[in-house]
Amino acid sequence: MTSVQVDKQHDGSEAGTAPEEGYQRGLGNRQIQMIAIGGAIGTGLFLGAGKAISMAGPSIILAYAIVGLVIFFIMRALGELLMYRPVSGSFSEYGREFLGPFIGFVTGWTYWLFWVVTGITEVTAAATYVQHWNKGIPQWASALVFTCALFGINLISVKIFGELEFWFSMVKVTAIIGMILIGLGVITLGFSDAGDTASFSLLWSDGGFFPKGIGGTLMTLQIVMFAFLAVELVGVTAGEATNPKKVLPKAINTVPWRIGLFYIGALIIILSVVSWTAFKPGVSPFVAAFQQIGLPAGAGIVNFVVLTAALSSANSGMYSTGRMLRDLALNGQGPKFFTKLSKNGLPTWGTGVSVAMMLFGVYINYKWPGEAFNYVVSFATISGMWAWIVILASQLRYRAKANRGELPQSEFKAPGSPFTSVFALAFIGMVIVMMGVDKDARAALYAAPVWALVLAVGYLCIKRRDAAVLAAGGAPKETAAKDAKR
Repeated sequence: MTSVQVDKQHDGSEAGTAPEEGYQRGLGNRQIQMIAIGGAIGTGLFLGAGKAISMAGPSIILAYAIVGLVIFFIMRALGELLMYRPVSGSFSEYGREFLGPFIGFVTGWTYWLFWVVTGITEVTAAATYVQHWNKGIPQWASALVFTCALFGINLISVKIFGELEFWFSMVKVTAIIGMILIGLGVITLGFSDAGDTASFSLLWSDGGFFPKGIGGTLMTLQIVMFAFLAVELVGVTAGEATNPKKVLPKAINTVPWRIGLFYIGALIIILSVVSWTAFKPGVSPFVAAFQQIGLPAGAGIVNFVVLTAALSSANSGMYSTGRMLRDLALNGQGPKFFTKLSKNGLPTWGTGVSVAMMLFGVYINYKWPGEAFNYVVSFATISGMWAWIVILASQLRYRAKANRGELPQSEFKAPGSPFTSVFALAFIGMVIVMMGVDKDARAALYAAPVWALVLAVGYLCIKRRDAAVLAAGGAPKETAAKDAKR
């Protein structure tokens, strides 16, 4: 949807009903729900949690709980916007409408960068998991195979993407529930090698709940935030959901129990089965826990699950990058050829260019196989958090306009807003400050101004070429309508 179409909607069409964007609405309720669940379970939990546990000890549970609450505030803010106007451009569109064309431009390209970098992160993690079974397979080779295979899947149809994500998410959900039940059995019944020592008292008896102090817990916040990146992906699916007004609120309202079960619940069990001192960076805490229990087959199964989680996230990245590039192109803020759709309604050009960029991750895995994951996590975190900032700021502007009667009220208001949205913005600001303190994460803050400069130059070039496009916030009406139908 272009901003010209937005104006048309506000002139009399039904609020919250997205005009035809050229996509096929092939994502049903079952798929949207599992995409939402799967978006909250990824490499940040399965692999990144190992480093977070080693830095903070059991208090990492509190960090996940607090960040989880902030994520819920963000998702309800997004839900309010989605019910006002569900479009595939999502954060970029809302930024463009409520914060100005430059913010929309920055958001679209930054979110695209986020998923490109995340794609690199996830295939890197997937390649790491393969070495659990066979260390003879080069990490770069696995990354290359995974990238090409997922690209092929994304060229078929959105229904295939949705179905694949459904089963990816089902594997993750089933595995985590199974791990929680096994862990409870070890704690309560005492079976396995860890049965004699497993106890909930491990959460405070081995150095206390804050063994590294409050400072250690605060330093993990950017890792924890990374674990939740991609929960907002449900907003990108809005343009291809069969019934967005029905399925999107359901998906968003599942956020609290998803976080409570899959993050907090799973970490409580793991840290009660095995002391936090047994975990280390670069090793999945789930795999390590099963090894400590003495179930090597279980560790192999978990390794397969975390491999699935990484591939799921990379698959989602390829899906979202093509849609974001097309939204930018339809609004005159990206190359025109990105507007083209395949006969199956897929933004093939945008996805293809994004995957070409992701292939750079293969080189990273070849050049620095031991450090590849840590190199890209911080870059993904800072670019992903920008989308959250825009969501919250857009929701605040939208709510103010709706309260003044300038726009229709959303059917799915964020509870506690504007206070919850302001709190979430302040919390994100604190995390960015903490990233500046962490020498490993500081590189992302150095890169952010460079990326901002590149975007500013690009925006000025577009403005100089066609100021009318940016003034209107989108492409000329005739061009946008024609391109959307291709």
